[in-house]
Amino acid sequence: MTKQWDAKRLEDVAYTSGRIGWKGLTAKEYTSGGPLFLSVHGLNYGDFVDFRDAFHISQERYDESPEIKLERSDILICKDGAGIGKLGIVGDLPGPATINSSLLLIRALSGVLPKFLYYALCSPGFQSIVQERIDGATTPHLYQREIKQFLIRLPSLPEQKRIVAILDEAFEGIDTAVANAEKNLANARELFENYLNSVFVQTGNEWTHKKLGGVATFKNGLNFTKGSKGETIKIVGVKDFQKNFTVPMDQLETAQIDGNLSADYELRPGDILTVRSNGNKQLIGRCMLSGYVPEKTSHSGFTIRIRVISGDVSPAYLVHFLKSKASREMLVESGDGANISSLNQQALATLPVSFPSLSKQVTITENIEAVAAETKSLESVYQQKLTAFSELKQAILQRAFSGELTARSAGAMPQAAE
Repeated sequence: MTKQWDAKRLEDVAYTSGRIGWKGLTAKEYTSGGPLFLSVHGLNYGDFVDFRDAFHISQERYDESPEIKLERSDILICKDGAGIGKLGIVGDLPGPATINSSLLLIRALSGVLPKFLYYALCSPGFQSIVQERIDGATTPHLYQREIKQFLIRLPSLPEQKRIVAILDEAFEGIDTAVANAEKNLANARELFENYLNSVFVQTGNEWTHKKLGGVATFKNGLNFTKGSKGETIKIVGVKDFQKNFTVPMDQLETAQIDGNLSADYELRPGDILTVRSNGNKQLIGRCMLSGYVPEKTSHSGFTIRIRVISGDVSPAYLVHFLKSKASREMLVESGDGANISSLNQQALATLPVSFPSLSKQVTITENIEAVAAETKSLESVYQQKLTAFSELKQAILQRAFSGELTARSAGAMPQAAE
């Protein structure tokens, strides 16, 4: 069927425009109201551009580029950076809006249905072109001149409308299923967090209450540079924390330090590491436990080591305690610094900790880990569903732009995915 469709270059069916060399905004050009300035982050919310991530700019700066003023049904594509290839279509505009230099505006011309063009650019054919630009490129970039040469197979306007109607209906069902999976995923994580927090608020008379400094010692991590010429070791950095409970030993990077690693900087089984310094305040205080250490390993200067010295406290129990909501809030709030939030040893030392007998700590830890394992299993199921739905959209688009799409086939695919 597509052989009967006209093959046209994108520049023949759409107007394109992007910013070239536009300098960044100064602080005085940010405003509390007025025109909106949209970045690539606005392409992350379904089909439609999400203006909640846009910020306001001065009218003067907005008026600098009259040809890049967004209209309903405009298509936007990210042409560089981490979001390269991502697309969005403009729905109802909350007010005057424009784009930054990472985005390209694509506006369908007469005889072309904007939603059809949007779906064509979302299709596997175009995305494979994007992938070719990314693979092996030092700085991935989609050039406007390349995008304008992309071939669009264009059927008659009635056929465009038919295809869009089928895709809209099919994707509405998929989007509902995706929303349900995302909600279930969030609920699973919330249930675990609620369980974890409840464990440490139901303390009894048999629980001991101390300061963290009374049961552990602290050690700031190593500082080193690219010019360091000493021993090569494994190093735990901030990026290794994420949501891990234990240190991912098999994923650690190596680093060359000054001189040889002294014994007091060596990581041991049972050590606890926490994020000391980060630009994102919500990340400081993240903790994880060191298990078996197969080779010489230390931790970076952006972290602090907590080493339990009391025989009354289990390190695994303490990590769970430090990950609870109350402890996290205290750790985050203790961070200082205007641009980089830092957690110091003094703040850690004064953190209140509560613990029952060692046998009770073991039971608590086992129960938490059992719930955590069940939660991870549920998360895996829901994440697999989300991946399947994303692949399903691409499969439907592939059919649409190879001329094989019917309402019956498109409707059956989401049902099969469930």
